[in-house]
Amino acid sequence: MGHVWVRARICDLGERVCRDVEALVDTGATLSVVPRRLAQELGLEPHRRDRVETGAGVIELERAAATVWLEGRKTITEVWVSDVIDRVLIGATTLEMLGLTVDPRTGRLREAPLLLYLIARWPPLPGPRSQNGREVGMRSP
Repeated sequence: MGHVWVRARICDLGERVCRDVEALVDTGATLSVVPRRLAQELGLEPHRRDRVETGAGVIELERAAATVWLEGRKTITEVWVSDVIDRVLIGATTLEMLGLTVDPRTGRLREAPLLLYLIARWPPLPGPRSQNGREVGMRSP
């Protein structure tokens, strides 16, 4: 399929400082990656360190939160801050949060379903029922 490049806007959480960038979509990356110099320009504040497996071995990266705009959609997401990677990578979690996926036939982003699978509790908790006795709502335990 080749490389999928997109225009993205990366911002601090309050969207006071934003940068428009060319980003590479990396569906093999869990989180998106922001180069350290860009993270500093945006004022992103790392709040933890992660051990991350890469094709070259395990490295440690700082994690911060950012606002990401892509294809007219916005989300707040966790990003890794890198001293090694010199471009913005859009990872799988960010794509999923935006309801986007890569279409392998076209090599472009397309809308993807957002999923929620509710696993029902058995036996059901007492709660509202319809007139025919079937469950219509669930209460938290």
